[in-house]
Amino acid sequence: MPRKQSVTRDMLIDAAFDLVREKGIEELSARHLAERAGCSTQPIFRIYRNMGEMESDLFLRCAEYFGGYFELESNFSVMPFVNFGMTYISFAKNEANLFRILFLNDNKLNKSSYDLVNGGSKNYVINELKRIQGVEPSDYESVFMKVWLVIHGTACMMIRNEFDISEKETVSLLEDMFGKIYGE
Repeated sequence: MPRKQSVTRDMLIDAAFDLVREKGIEELSARHLAERAGCSTQPIFRIYRNMGEMESDLFLRCAEYFGGYFELESNFSVMPFVNFGMTYISFAKNEANLFRILFLNDNKLNKSSYDLVNGGSKNYVINELKRIQGVEPSDYESVFMKVWLVIHGTACMMIRNEFDISEKETVSLLEDMFGKIYGE
Protein backbone atom coordinates (compact mmCIF):
# COMPACT_ATOMS: atom_id res chain seq x y z
CA MET A 1 0.00 0.00 0.00
CA PRO A 2 1.54 3.36 -0.98
CA ARG A 3 2.36 5.73 1.83
CA LYS A 4 0.04 8.71 2.11
CA GLN A 5 1.63 11.97 0.95
CA SER A 6 2.53 14.27 3.82
CA VAL A 7 1.08 17.76 3.70
CA THR A 8 3.75 20.46 3.93
CA ARG A 9 3.74 24.14 4.79
CA ASP A 10 4.57 24.97 1.16
CA MET A 11 1.66 22.88 -0.09
CA LEU A 12 -0.71 24.73 2.21
CA ILE A 13 0.62 28.15 1.22
CA ASP A 14 0.36 27.24 -2.48
CA ALA A 15 -3.25 26.14 -1.96
CA ALA A 16 -4.10 29.24 0.10
CA PHE A 17 -2.48 31.50 -2.49
CA ASP A 18 -4.46 29.90 -5.33
CA LEU A 19 -7.66 30.10 -3.30
CA VAL A 20 -7.40 33.78 -2.37
CA ARG A 21 -6.10 34.74 -5.80
CA GLU A 22 -9.17 33.19 -7.37
CA LYS A 23 -11.89 33.87 -4.77
CA GLY A 24 -10.57 36.51 -2.37
CA ILE A 25 -9.40 36.49 1.25
CA GLU A 26 -13.01 36.28 2.45
CA GLU A 27 -13.12 32.67 1.25
CA LEU A 28 -10.07 31.61 3.22
CA SER A 29 -11.05 29.27 6.04
CA ALA A 30 -9.55 26.05 7.35
CA ARG A 31 -12.31 24.07 5.64
CA HIS A 32 -11.87 25.79 2.26
CA LEU A 33 -8.10 25.54 2.51
CA ALA A 34 -8.31 21.82 3.31
CA GLU A 35 -10.57 21.28 0.30
CA ARG A 36 -8.15 23.17 -1.96
CA ALA A 37 -5.11 21.34 -0.58
CA GLY A 38 -6.82 17.95 -0.81
CA CYS A 39 -6.50 17.12 2.87
CA SER A 40 -8.41 17.36 6.12
CA THR A 41 -8.10 20.35 8.45
CA GLN A 42 -5.87 18.31 10.78
CA PRO A 43 -2.61 18.93 8.83
CA ILE A 44 -3.32 22.67 8.76
CA PHE A 45 -3.41 22.83 12.54
CA ARG A 46 -0.46 20.45 12.86
CA ILE A 47 1.63 22.92 10.85
CA TYR A 48 0.06 26.17 12.10
CA ARG A 49 -1.16 27.05 15.58
CA ASN A 50 -4.04 29.00 14.03
CA MET A 51 -5.22 30.49 10.73
CA GLY A 52 -3.73 33.88 11.62
CA GLU A 53 -0.26 32.35 11.63
CA MET A 54 -0.93 30.78 8.23
CA GLU A 55 -2.20 34.14 6.91
CA SER A 56 1.15 35.73 7.82
CA ASP A 57 2.93 33.21 5.57
CA LEU A 58 0.30 33.81 2.89
CA PHE A 59 0.87 37.57 3.07
CA LEU A 60 4.59 37.00 2.50
CA ARG A 61 3.82 34.82 -0.51
CA CYS A 62 1.51 37.51 -1.95
CA ALA A 63 4.19 40.16 -1.37
CA GLU A 64 6.80 38.01 -3.16
CA TYR A 65 4.43 37.53 -6.08
CA PHE A 66 3.80 41.28 -6.22
CA GLY A 67 7.58 41.90 -6.20
CA GLY A 68 7.85 39.76 -9.31
CA TYR A 69 5.69 42.28 -11.16
CA PHE A 70 8.40 44.89 -10.72
CA GLU A 71 10.99 42.52 -12.14
CA LEU A 72 9.18 42.58 -15.48
CA GLU A 73 10.37 45.22 -17.92
CA SER A 74 7.69 47.70 -18.90
CA ASN A 75 8.27 50.35 -21.51
CA PHE A 76 5.34 52.75 -21.44
CA SER A 77 7.29 55.97 -20.98
CA VAL A 78 10.71 57.41 -20.24
CA MET A 79 9.20 59.72 -17.61
CA PRO A 80 10.04 58.70 -14.02
CA PHE A 81 7.31 56.77 -12.18
CA VAL A 82 5.15 56.10 -15.25
CA ASN A 83 6.39 52.52 -15.78
CA PHE A 84 6.35 52.05 -12.01
CA GLY A 85 2.75 53.34 -11.85
CA MET A 86 1.60 51.27 -14.79
CA THR A 87 3.08 48.15 -13.19
CA TYR A 88 1.22 48.85 -9.95
CA ILE A 89 -2.04 49.61 -11.76
CA SER A 90 -1.63 46.49 -13.89
CA PHE A 91 -1.21 44.41 -10.75
CA ALA A 92 -4.41 45.92 -9.33
CA LYS A 93 -6.36 45.18 -12.53
CA ASN A 94 -4.99 41.68 -13.13
CA GLU A 95 -4.69 40.51 -9.53
CA ALA A 96 -7.48 42.39 -7.75
CA ASN A 97 -7.81 39.88 -4.90
CA LEU A 98 -4.08 39.92 -4.17
CA PHE A 99 -4.03 43.72 -4.46
CA ARG A 100 -6.75 43.94 -1.82
CA ILE A 101 -4.77 41.69 0.54
CA LEU A 102 -1.58 43.70 0.16
CA PHE A 103 -2.82 47.27 -0.14
CA LEU A 104 -6.38 47.55 1.12
CA ASN A 105 -6.71 45.10 4.02
CA ASP A 106 -4.82 45.16 7.29
CA ASN A 107 -1.63 43.34 6.52
CA LYS A 108 -0.30 40.64 8.74
CA LEU A 109 3.29 41.84 8.96
CA ASN A 110 2.83 45.57 9.55
CA LYS A 111 4.55 46.40 6.27
CA SER A 112 3.62 49.77 4.83
CA SER A 113 2.62 50.21 1.21
CA TYR A 114 5.93 52.02 0.77
CA ASP A 115 7.85 48.97 2.05
CA LEU A 116 6.04 46.76 -0.43
CA VAL A 117 6.42 48.97 -3.50
CA ASN A 118 10.01 49.91 -2.73
CA GLY A 119 10.97 46.24 -2.96
CA GLY A 120 13.20 46.21 0.11
CA SER A 121 16.84 46.51 -0.90
CA LYS A 122 15.84 46.87 -4.58
CA ASN A 123 14.83 50.48 -3.84
CA TYR A 124 12.39 50.85 -6.73
CA VAL A 125 11.01 54.11 -5.31
CA ILE A 126 14.38 55.68 -4.56
CA ASN A 127 15.68 54.73 -8.00
CA GLU A 128 12.69 56.46 -9.64
CA LEU A 129 13.10 59.55 -7.45
CA LYS A 130 16.78 59.80 -8.45
CA ARG A 131 15.69 60.00 -12.11
CA ILE A 132 13.74 63.22 -11.58
CA GLN A 133 15.78 66.23 -12.64
CA GLY A 134 16.17 68.90 -9.96
CA VAL A 135 14.59 66.98 -7.08
CA GLU A 136 16.80 66.90 -4.02
CA PRO A 137 16.81 63.98 -1.57
CA SER A 138 15.25 66.28 1.03
CA ASP A 139 12.19 66.53 -1.28
CA TYR A 140 11.85 62.79 -1.97
CA GLU A 141 9.17 62.14 0.62
CA SER A 142 6.96 64.99 -0.56
CA VAL A 143 7.32 64.10 -4.25
CA PHE A 144 6.67 60.43 -3.64
CA MET A 145 3.56 61.14 -1.57
CA LYS A 146 2.05 63.15 -4.43
CA VAL A 147 2.99 60.55 -7.04
CA TRP A 148 1.73 57.74 -4.79
CA LEU A 149 -1.67 59.38 -4.35
CA VAL A 150 -2.14 59.42 -8.12
CA ILE A 151 -0.87 55.87 -8.64
CA HIS A 152 -2.73 54.26 -5.74
CA GLY A 153 -5.90 56.23 -6.37
CA THR A 154 -5.93 55.22 -10.02
CA ALA A 155 -5.36 51.56 -9.12
CA CYS A 156 -8.19 51.59 -6.56
CA MET A 157 -10.57 53.18 -9.02
CA MET A 158 -9.65 50.57 -11.64
CA ILE A 159 -10.43 47.59 -9.42
CA ARG A 160 -13.75 49.15 -8.42
CA ASN A 161 -14.59 49.66 -12.11
CA GLU A 162 -14.95 53.38 -11.50
CA PHE A 163 -12.25 54.31 -13.97
CA ASP A 164 -12.43 52.60 -17.34
CA ILE A 165 -9.76 54.09 -19.58
CA SER A 166 -7.33 52.44 -21.95
CA GLU A 167 -3.72 51.69 -21.17
CA LYS A 168 -2.64 54.50 -23.50
CA GLU A 169 -4.97 56.97 -21.77
CA THR A 170 -3.67 55.86 -18.37
CA VAL A 171 -0.07 56.45 -19.46
CA SER A 172 -1.04 59.90 -20.73
CA LEU A 173 -2.81 60.68 -17.44
CA LEU A 174 0.22 59.62 -15.40
CA GLU A 175 2.62 61.61 -17.59
CA ASP A 176 0.42 64.68 -17.30
CA MET A 177 0.00 64.42 -13.52
CA PHE A 178 3.64 63.60 -12.82
CA GLY A 179 4.79 66.40 -15.12
CA LYS A 180 2.76 68.79 -12.99
CA ILE A 181 4.08 67.30 -9.75
CA TYR A 182 7.78 67.53 -10.59
CA GLY A 183 7.77 70.08 -13.36
CA GLU A 184 8.72 68.07 -16.44
